[in-house]
Amino acid sequence: MTFATPSTKKRSERGTEKRRYPEARVIVLDDNINTFNHVVKTLGSIIPGMTEERAWKLAHKINNEGSAEVWRGPLEQAELYHMQLSNEGLTMAPLERC
Repeated sequence: MTFATPSTKKRSERGTEKRRYPEARVIVLDDNINTFNHVVKTLGSIIPGMTEERAWKLAHKINNEGSAEVWRGPLEQAELYHMQLSNEGLTMAPLERC
């Protein structure tokens, strides 16, 4: 007796379609520990392409709204940035898959 198992790939009329690589959101949470300067410096040193102006805007958003998405992209990179930001003392939300 044989059983059919669900395929992990989508099939089209012309063959197999590739699935999109999973993405995730990196979110920093507000806390009473980190200073604005530390948040700005840390974001600038870890997140590629982060400008000082953008880092300051994110730091204010984190303070005012309780959290801010600081990066979104491929899951593997998101895991790395999440770990690095956490290791620098920032308070992190769990990664959110998109």
